[in-house]
Amino acid sequence: MFKIQTLNNISVAGLERLPRDAYEVASEIAHPDAILVRSAKMHDMVIPETVKAIGRAGAGTNNVPVSAMTARGVAVFNAPGANANAVKELVIAGMLICARNIAHAWRFARELSGDDAAINEAVEAGKKQFAGFELPGRTLGVIGLGAIGVKVANAARALGMKVVGYDPSITVGRAWQLESDVQAALSIDDLLSRSDFVTFHVPLTEQTKHMINAERIRTLPKGAVLLNFSRSGIIDDDAVVNALDQGHLYAYCCDFPSNLLKDHPRVVTLPHLGASTKEAEDNCAIMVADQIRDYLESGNVTNSVNFPEIVLPRNGGLRLAIVNSNVPNMVGQISTDLANAGLNILDMLNRSRGDIAVTLIDVDKRCPQDTVAQLESIDGVLSVRCLGG
Repeated sequence: MFKIQTLNNISVAGLERLPRDAYEVASEIAHPDAILVRSAKMHDMVIPETVKAIGRAGAGTNNVPVSAMTARGVAVFNAPGANANAVKELVIAGMLICARNIAHAWRFARELSGDDAAINEAVEAGKKQFAGFELPGRTLGVIGLGAIGVKVANAARALGMKVVGYDPSITVGRAWQLESDVQAALSIDDLLSRSDFVTFHVPLTEQTKHMINAERIRTLPKGAVLLNFSRSGIIDDDAVVNALDQGHLYAYCCDFPSNLLKDHPRVVTLPHLGASTKEAEDNCAIMVADQIRDYLESGNVTNSVNFPEIVLPRNGGLRLAIVNSNVPNMVGQISTDLANAGLNILDMLNRSRGDIAVTLIDVDKRCPQDTVAQLESIDGVLSVRCLGG
C-alpha cells in the first residue's frame, strides 16, 4: 500500500487515478511515499525521509525545494502543458482587452448614471476615448516556445497576426507543432524590435529576472503592449510604468497585481487566473498522479524537473529501481553485486541527467534483503527500491 500526502486540494479527477486498493491518500498521513502539491510552500517544510517523489500539479516548481530533493534522491514531477490551453486563452483575452480598451470601457459604462436617454447620450459622447485597434496584421512576439508558447503562437496566427518567436532551447517536438510561418528571432532584442505585442512563457530564474527592463523597453516600437501571464519578476514593473507614463508603451496586462500596478490607467491586472479553470486543474492533477503512480510502481520517470527521462516497459517480472550519483562505474558495481547474489538481469536501462542517474533493472527473482543493503552501501547510491511484478 502506497501512502500519498496532499498539501492542497488536488482535483478528484487526479486522485481517482490512484486505485484505493493500492493507495492511501490523505492530507495528514504518516510516512508518505509521495506528496502531491499545488501552491503550498515546501521550502521550510520538514519532508519525511520516506518520501520518494513529489508531484507538483502545475508547471512551475518554485514552491518545491528541488535542489534539496535531488541531493536526497527524491524525484520531483510537474505537469507541463496540462494548463497550456487555459493560459493560451487568457493571453488572447489579454491582447483583446488591451487592443480594444475593454476594461476601461467597461468601467466607464458601469459608472454611468441617469435615465436611459441620459446614459445613451453619455455613451455616444464618451465612446471615442476607448477606440482601439484590431489584431490582424499586428506582430506578436512570443518569448518561450514550450507547451504554452506554441499554443499562443498558433492561436495568434489563426487570428491573422504575424508571430515572431524566441527560444534557444526549443525542442524538436515543439518546433514541429509550430505553424510553419512563425518566424524565429535571433535574440530577445531582435524580437522586441519587431513586435507590437510581447508575451512571456519562461520560468523565473536568475537569468530571466527583469529580462524586460528600461533598456529593452526602449527597443520596442512606440505603442507596444506587454503581456505577462508567466511569473512576477520577469518584467521590471517600475520600468513598465515609467514607459506607460511617457507614452512609449500602450498597455500592460498581467496576472500579478501590486500597489504599483493595480490602479494604473494603462494597466490591467488579473488575480493570477492563468491556470484557474476546472479543466486545467483536472488535467494537471491527472498528469501528475499518473506520473507518480508510474514512478512508484515501475520506477519510470516522465516530466521530472530533476531526474532523467527513463521508461522501461515491464515484462511482468521483478524490478530494481536505483537512484545514484552520476559517476563512473556505478552500473558496473551494481551488476557485480547482483551477479554475486545469483540474480540474472533480464533487462536494464540507465539514464542520467546532470549529477543524477537512474537505473532500472529487471531480474529473474526477488532481490535478497542483504543484497539490497549491499547496493545501498555503494558510495553514491541514493536509493534502492524492489518493485514487484
